[in-house]
Amino acid sequence: MDVVDRLVTAARAGLAQSGDQAKAPAMQAYMKSALPFRGVPKPVRSRLTRRLFAEFVLPDRGSFVAAVEKLWREADFREERYLAIDLTGYRHYACWQDSTLLPLYDELIVTGAWWDYVDDIAVHRIGPLLRAEPRAVGTVLHRWVTDPDRWRRRTAVICQLDAKTETDLDLLTHAIEANIDERDFFLRKGIGWALRQYARTDPAWVRGFVADHPGLSALSVREALKHLR
Repeated sequence: MDVVDRLVTAARAGLAQSGDQAKAPAMQAYMKSALPFRGVPKPVRSRLTRRLFAEFVLPDRGSFVAAVEKLWREADFREERYLAIDLTGYRHYACWQDSTLLPLYDELIVTGAWWDYVDDIAVHRIGPLLRAEPRAVGTVLHRWVTDPDRWRRRTAVICQLDAKTETDLDLLTHAIEANIDERDFFLRKGIGWALRQYARTDPAWVRGFVADHPGLSALSVREALKHLR
């Protein structure tokens, strides 16, 4: 058994041992998840991942991607997919974070298709890649802005939440304007969230943007101006 299989086997065993079946149904209902939960709270999962990732060291980018794909694609419980996302953010593998991982993250976004997966990947994986490789990643995100998949579009909208002064305003503007008429809750909420976060950096720009875009939904406007009124 290679290190990828040993990591995945240990991860499943650790989740099974750490789970609380009394909590699992409520967690599944809250997330409206087809996959069941083990009932592992995030602090417990964090301790488990630190131990597992330190014990089972992946020697190269290929094994890293293989481990993420195996945890994700073969998951029987939602927490296994959370571990896959946790693995992508493990600090020891930061050297492998570049635009060649976009197809992997795209798979997680499209097949995950829910906010608990997508938002973490968008903000903490895609966002840093955009700031590191603005041309390569920005080109992809400008395409996602009008993609039929709403989770790719939400990713393009919210991926710069942590960007502050490094925010690509052309991308942010394109992402919002292209989706301004969407009635989808997650896109409207995402637009408001992105504007609200950038308002911490440049409140005047956000006020002006909202004033210049009367087509923004009430939800988006309320979120955008939450801390500016």
